[in-house]
Amino acid sequence: MAKVKTTFYCQSCGSQYSKWQGQCTACKQWNTIVEEVVQKETKNDWKPSGSSTKKRVSKPLKINEIDASADARMNMHDGEFNRVLGGGLVPGSLTLLGGEPGIGKSTLLLQIALHLQYKTLYVSGEESQKQIKMRAERIHPNSEHCYILTETKTQNIFKQIEDLEPDIVVVDSIQTLHSDYIESSPGSISQIKECTTELIKFAKETATPVILIGHITKDGHIAGPKILEHMVDTVLQFEGDRNHVFRILRANKNRFGSTNELGIYEMQGSGLREVSNPSEILISEKDGELSGNAVAATLEGMRPLMIEVQALVSTAVYGTPQRSATGFNAKRLNMLLAVLEKRAGFRLGAKDVFLNITGGITVDDPAIDLAVVAAILSSNEDEALPSDYCFAAEVGLSGEIRPVQRVEQRILEAEKLGFATIFVSKYNKIGLKNTSIKIQLISKIEDLVDGLL
Repeated sequence: MAKVKTTFYCQSCGSQYSKWQGQCTACKQWNTIVEEVVQKETKNDWKPSGSSTKKRVSKPLKINEIDASADARMNMHDGEFNRVLGGGLVPGSLTLLGGEPGIGKSTLLLQIALHLQYKTLYVSGEESQKQIKMRAERIHPNSEHCYILTETKTQNIFKQIEDLEPDIVVVDSIQTLHSDYIESSPGSISQIKECTTELIKFAKETATPVILIGHITKDGHIAGPKILEHMVDTVLQFEGDRNHVFRILRANKNRFGSTNELGIYEMQGSGLREVSNPSEILISEKDGELSGNAVAATLEGMRPLMIEVQALVSTAVYGTPQRSATGFNAKRLNMLLAVLEKRAGFRLGAKDVFLNITGGITVDDPAIDLAVVAAILSSNEDEALPSDYCFAAEVGLSGEIRPVQRVEQRILEAEKLGFATIFVSKYNKIGLKNTSIKIQLISKIEDLVDGLL
């Protein structure tokens, strides 16, 4: 009989203790430590019992003797997914995809698996094969390279992997898997760590990339121990509002590329559609000019975007004026309103101010400050701004217009989309020549008021 051991794990950070206590000393959370029974067997290997495959023994090599040319990236036949990964999927890597329930994680990976020319094994512990088939018929009915397996036991999964020898393995989801080496329920700290360790060992020894889907908690963090994100090579976050059609894929961690890239999708009945030029969709089409609308040149990762900012300023009906912001930091909105009142003389203290970033996206780029101020001024005076104006600058507490990074990239994006004038900080160093767009340099918020009104 194998020795049975009882340990205590913190459900928040994964720290291990020999006895129960009220507070975790590592993450300072209360009542997160639970008891789990751990049973270790004599053999712990991803290969099934009876496998005759010889285990490769690693030897030290000089760094200039290591040949990295053979491990070329695998094209995922999805431009947005390739961009976020850094050019494609690296053989032997482990990628973790997290997101809200119902946001489209399974749809995204099933869609990619159906379009790949590589032999792909899609392992699902949440849905039956018939359920997956129904979704596949809607996304891509004909695929000869995608295999579906409904299994939660890792030993059985590895047995099927040994028989099939796939090029890519997709697991939906890591919280549903369980291993015989651990005697606890699926989704627990020890099960997640053990199953991930077995998958990492399989991926590194066979150079087969593995993509995991991970559940998240109500706080937005991936469920399970924090060490799970440290163990994998890439952590992707799939986010968006389920009431809107747009989904954003971003990398929180990437050992093989930049974490500044961003992928944008549009949810349709036939699956997720790649949005190659999101600026044209985020800017609404209007028959006439409306007050309170301004366009900002922002950056999401390394990609420039033109987004529309809408503001509504009205007389306060109730005693206390309301301040509401959707997709924008409410505290920063209050700061900009104080700057307008102090530096530009606009009396907004007795008025309601509502701000909205169109498209259902959330922006934290300080370069949209100037567009927010312009939209508020336009709504307050009830004068529409010219539709070919856009803005890219940060507003300081003294009313100064501060420079922002990669302003030339923003200007070129605005020029490509047909804007005639862009307002930027006077202190930005701009080396562009022969551009058709007019670059309006301003240094104070008073200059913006004079130029618009």
